[in-house]
Amino acid sequence: MSGRLPSRDEKPVLQVGSTGHLGGLILRELLSRGKRVRALVRPGSDASKLPKDVEIARGDLLDPASLRGAVADVSAIVTSAIGYSQRKQGDSLRTDREGNRNLVDAARIARVPRFVFLSILACDQASDVPHFWAKKETEDYLAQQGVPFVSLRPGAFLYAPEGGYGQMIRQGLEQGQVFGMTPEGIRITYIAPSEVARAIAMAVDEPRALGQKVDLGSDRPLSGPEYAALIGQLLGRPVHLAQMQGGRGRSDDDMMAMFRFFQTGKYVADTRRQAELFGPVPRIEDAARQMLTGLGLLPGT
Repeated sequence: MSGRLPSRDEKPVLQVGSTGHLGGLILRELLSRGKRVRALVRPGSDASKLPKDVEIARGDLLDPASLRGAVADVSAIVTSAIGYSQRKQGDSLRTDREGNRNLVDAARIARVPRFVFLSILACDQASDVPHFWAKKETEDYLAQQGVPFVSLRPGAFLYAPEGGYGQMIRQGLEQGQVFGMTPEGIRITYIAPSEVARAIAMAVDEPRALGQKVDLGSDRPLSGPEYAALIGQLLGRPVHLAQMQGGRGRSDDDMMAMFRFFQTGKYVADTRRQAELFGPVPRIEDAARQMLTGLGLLPGT
């Protein structure tokens, strides 16, 4: 892992969500940039896989008292924590609403100089999608409470998740079909999680990012048929489009509301600010290739 060694006197970055898939990528990016990291880990969650030089702070977003020590004397807060995906038993939208408000309150009291928040693309236009709107509400609350923040709004992740969902994607591709979310003529933005992680880590220090709400995406959006064609091109064989039905791991109502929002054509990133702050916008081909490699369908580099 490259990057400068952190100074013993340097204040740590508090990372919330470090044990998740994206959180692990963010953690590596922070460490590669020489950051000291303090990870907020819920009681009972396994922190043994985190690097030994990461400080562990036990706490829960739904327990305000547990956040006081975690946010004390940090240089920034970075959070990718979510509850709407219901990755763990007991997770819910309470984390995305009440939990995030608790973290914002703790940051305000501790006078944390920067709060880097993982939001969602076009969340302010999606009042009918509960987990999108919860992100917009947190952005509003950060502004209302006067907490210095950066909000990053990525599009749909192209990634190879662990567990049943990843298995479903792999099995579909092995059978020659890929799951798309929009018909011909309606495009949405996709992005690789690794690019999101890179932007989040850079946002900790980028002075021009402060106070910004920044769309994140790849170089161009795709319709469902275009996405299937791209996957087929990378795999070197025909791939047919299958529309996703229902949700896995989050409420079907929330998931279906998200699909309906995608049909509006509003889920498309304006990547100009992304390029200014974080460098060249990555190609969608690279994001798709990363996903297929993660699924074991393409050889690694």
